[in-house]
Amino acid sequence: MSEHICPNCKEPNHDDDALLCIYCGESLRRESGIIGRMKYTHHKSIFVTAIILIVLAFCVLMLR
Repeated sequence: MSEHICPNCKEPNHDDDALLCIYCGESLRRESGIIGRMKYTHHKSIFVTAIILIVLAFCVLMLR
């Protein structure tokens, strides 16, 4: 079992699946699924990737 330290109250949490601290109830700031990973990644990189994909799709469409 891994131990996660709460960033708010600094108490250890031993539950691997917990997203909230069992002592203070604050978020442990951990990723949870796809939405959680997106929340803690750089939004700029996601935006740039989306723009590149749109431009490439447009270029492929124009070549046909």
